[in-house]
Amino acid sequence: MAVFGGDDAAEVVRQCRAIGFDGDIWAVNPRRDDLEGIACVASLEDLPSVPDASFVAAPPQASLQIIRDLAASGAPGAVCFASGFAETGTDGEKLQQQLHEAAGDMALIGPNCHGFLNYLDGVALWPDKHGGQRTEKGVAIISQSGNIAINLTMQQRALDIGYVISIGNNSTLYLHDYIDTLLDDPRVTAIGLHIEAIQDVPGFSRAAIRALKKGVPIVALKTGRSSLGAEITLSHTASLAGSDRLYSTLFERVGIARCDTIPQFLETLKFLSIVGSLPDSKIASMSCSGGEASMIADCAAGLNIDMPKLSDDSTLRLQELLGPNVHVANPLDYHTYIWGDREKLNKCFAEMLTNKFACMLLVLDYPQSGITATENWDVVERAFFDAVEQAGKKAVIVSSLPESQPLDVRDRIKAAGVAPMQGIEECLFAIRAAAAIGEAQRDVDRILPVAQSASVDGEPHSLDEWHSKRTLAEFGVHIPDAKRCAAAETVAVADAMGYPVVLKAVSSELAHKTEAGAVTVNLQDSEAVTAATERMASLTDSFLVEKMVQPAVAEMIIGVSRDPSFGLTLMLGSGGTLVELLDDTKSLLLPVQRHEIRSAIASLKVGKLIDGYRGAAAGDLEAVLDAVLAIARFADANGEVLIELDVNPLIVTPNDAVAADAFIRQSSVEQA
Repeated sequence: MAVFGGDDAAEVVRQCRAIGFDGDIWAVNPRRDDLEGIACVASLEDLPSVPDASFVAAPPQASLQIIRDLAASGAPGAVCFASGFAETGTDGEKLQQQLHEAAGDMALIGPNCHGFLNYLDGVALWPDKHGGQRTEKGVAIISQSGNIAINLTMQQRALDIGYVISIGNNSTLYLHDYIDTLLDDPRVTAIGLHIEAIQDVPGFSRAAIRALKKGVPIVALKTGRSSLGAEITLSHTASLAGSDRLYSTLFERVGIARCDTIPQFLETLKFLSIVGSLPDSKIASMSCSGGEASMIADCAAGLNIDMPKLSDDSTLRLQELLGPNVHVANPLDYHTYIWGDREKLNKCFAEMLTNKFACMLLVLDYPQSGITATENWDVVERAFFDAVEQAGKKAVIVSSLPESQPLDVRDRIKAAGVAPMQGIEECLFAIRAAAAIGEAQRDVDRILPVAQSASVDGEPHSLDEWHSKRTLAEFGVHIPDAKRCAAAETVAVADAMGYPVVLKAVSSELAHKTEAGAVTVNLQDSEAVTAATERMASLTDSFLVEKMVQPAVAEMIIGVSRDPSFGLTLMLGSGGTLVELLDDTKSLLLPVQRHEIRSAIASLKVGKLIDGYRGAAAGDLEAVLDAVLAIARFADANGEVLIELDVNPLIVTPNDAVAADAFIRQSSVEQA
């Protein structure tokens, strides 16, 4: 290992020695005689050979030259500690591009990062204090924030950490590069990500799918929930499909558990590292308190975690064991009648474990060491361990308060192969995440990576409704019977078509017709058409007369918008004039599959209408799926020019799904 620099480089030497690094450390500094007792050489050329790893702690311009020299020497990798790159603005971005070019094929962590800690092998390219310790296996944490990375090493959650990598500005290596490398280490039990942004979404999705196949769970803490709002948008879709929603969509698609808080993040990583993924979220809970049982039940209900009833036989045996004053149910309050009786506790726990649950919880808060005698807690603990070992089931001991599970207790619980969970809500959150990851692992062969999206050049150009709908019809989208005409022809066209009809003003400038007064529906006769034509005459001389689509079971919006990170994305939801107010939408990433669309619709309120809400007529769901897939095909075929589109509303009838209105904006395309 080689360290370049002064005080920060000296701290790396101290941290390497503290963690037990037993390789050679070389120091490069032309203005110092030594660093921590290691004689300094003036330059890279003066080293005995090419270092396996280097830590560069020099000012930005000097770091740039050192990285260039390391890459030229054939060095495999380095950490660039310096700040002053892309995080500082335009000049820094230019300097970071130079750094990227200087690194060439060399693996470079940073710049603007703390480097990495390898607790498995005893390596600390890390210029600061940290709170971790050596371990034989554990989770790997990749953080885009150096300080969050430091904080996570100081956790007191009994989480075994194998790697901590602070990646900073990602000038050369992206998140998927780190994930792919970590997946090759069988000692890594799970991967935790602190993410500010993902530069290469398709590459990230491929790495996440590989993790599913290898059975290594990934947990993400994504910060920055506000929409970027970087581009002016005209469609409803683009205003509703915020960047943060797309990150959630990505994580859901590739089986990554998204956390909102650091406690959730740590507890979920711990659960997955010890217990692993789950086949489902069916759980049972035991405690000696009705209050704790109620807390478990309420929290489980809020997280949509299933707590099935106990079998009749198990209920009967537990009732005989616990006595008539105990109400046997799941969650089980076994009261304190058997508190301190190891044999009866063991029988109670063993009987609960005969039921078919994915995971068993024992709620147990411990007194702090030295404050009171803990013999009875020890009895409960040993009875539970014996029952779990005999049943071969997955189990946790969870404290309602994080601090009421002392360090020695956590270590003891973990040694028994049981997860020591701290906090009921965080524990149940982790269980739900483990079940979702388990489902993704089973279905991994159906999961597609996110498509690579081309950038768009040229001036934006909007198609009017007539051209938009005819364009989509070529890809299989059903549109109403319609005719385009001048104002003087609207009555004659409507008479020939048959009533009721819809009259619309046609212009590429009219993206939102209702707000502009450019559409009138349910016109029953020629007088109504005449009046509507006169009201719209100031807007345009081009009109669209359409046969009214009925009967309508539901109205949906189907749209495509372009995101700077995700490229073209698909959104569907409740449509019509109240689309933003209802905000009943679901985003999907391309390419999209029929089963994904079906699942997305089922999760929406409009899906209940299509299914026949409260005995009402059902809509043609298969026709809706056909329409969405047709729009997705259009987006795929026009990926280099499409900016955004809306189909709003897509009117769902008992026998069809018809695009009653559409809007397309794309680049450098002229209307016919």
